[in-house]
Amino acid sequence: MIKNLLNFYKKINISNPPYDYNFILNLEEKEYPLYLARLFKINTGEKLPILKEWRFKSGEWSYKIDKKKLKTFNQKIQWIKLYGITDLMRDCTDKVKVRDFIREKIGAEYLKPVLQICNSFDEIDFNKFPDSLVIKCNHGCKWHYIIKNKEEYLKNKRLVEITRRNITGWLEQDYSLWGGFEIQYRGIQPKILIEPLLRDDINTSPREIEVYCFNGVPKIFVNVKYKEKREICYYDENLNFIDLLFHPDGNNKIIKEKTDDLLYRTIDLSSRLSKDFSFVRVDWLIYKNQLYFNELTFTPYSGFIKFDKNWNLKLGSWIKQKGK
Repeated sequence: MIKNLLNFYKKINISNPPYDYNFILNLEEKEYPLYLARLFKINTGEKLPILKEWRFKSGEWSYKIDKKKLKTFNQKIQWIKLYGITDLMRDCTDKVKVRDFIREKIGAEYLKPVLQICNSFDEIDFNKFPDSLVIKCNHGCKWHYIIKNKEEYLKNKRLVEITRRNITGWLEQDYSLWGGFEIQYRGIQPKILIEPLLRDDINTSPREIEVYCFNGVPKIFVNVKYKEKREICYYDENLNFIDLLFHPDGNNKIIKEKTDDLLYRTIDLSSRLSKDFSFVRVDWLIYKNQLYFNELTFTPYSGFIKFDKNWNLKLGSWIKQKGK
């Protein structure tokens, strides 16, 4: 055992730890904190406090995230990933099950239409679908295909086969092992969810609103529009502009956008959806000037966000962790 443990430490302390599905699949859960700490450092530059304890019963050291020393938003998201996930959070991560939660909390009128829910790619009935659609897996993030022209897509046999192969592979995988131990994805029964493509312009992504909620209170609003780049506007809980929240990159343009009725409507709706959680980001999209629920995000960007330091600490202070 000692030899195997030393080999494990050696692997996770190289400059780029093995981000390989099979490697992570074979990790024991007791090894997650050390691996995650290394991954966290590489992605954020932050240190993840680890508590080291000797277990007399097993005769070995144990490692866990040191809850008492966590200060930043990113750090606290790491703790939530490994220790704070509840059954309700898992159900609300499931893109199929969450629909029942939305119906109960705010009503079915905010749900995107569903064309089909099935268990395999071969069950998909393209004949019943509109010309543009989205095929996605319910148990992961960004596991989807966007089809803008169904007729052209079905003529491209190679593309259809690539889609089939990838979706079939996703259905067999545990997304939590790809996303840095986002454990809320673990245990979701994999399914395929097919929706119409809700875009005012078929070639441009729809406007999105992301609402960061803490103990049922919306405190940060992110308004996203898509033009040549992602145009992002940040607001505080009073919908005043925030000049800097995340570090800008080449793909984003920070703008000042006036508030509108849709943005104000997300305040009450997001509050109602977030009351059961110490933290959640409620995501919305806009189609034909209508507000649609997109998803509940419990660990945005897996807690590897390139934050402004002061905001990282401020948002971290708003998360009140529950549990050990």
